[in-house]
Amino acid sequence: MSKVIRVRYGKGVLKPLSSVDLEEGKEYRVIVGEDIDELIKKYRGVLGKSSVKEFRELEEEAQTQ
Repeated sequence: MSKVIRVRYGKGVLKPLSSVDLEEGKEYRVIVGEDIDELIKKYRGVLGKSSVKEFRELEEEAQTQ
C-alpha cells in the first residue's frame, strides 16, 4: 500500500515529519515532489474555491495512485 509521508531534507538525510509505520531494514521507493504549500500557490483557483485541506487531500490521493 502506498502512502504519502512528509519529510525534511538535511545533511544528506530525509527525516519524516511524523511517525511512520515502516519495516526496519526494508527498502522503499521514494518519490520526491514539490512542497505542498508551493503547489497550493501555483494552482490556487484552478479547482474553484477549494480549501487548503481539500487541496492537501487531493494531492495525497494523487500521490498514492
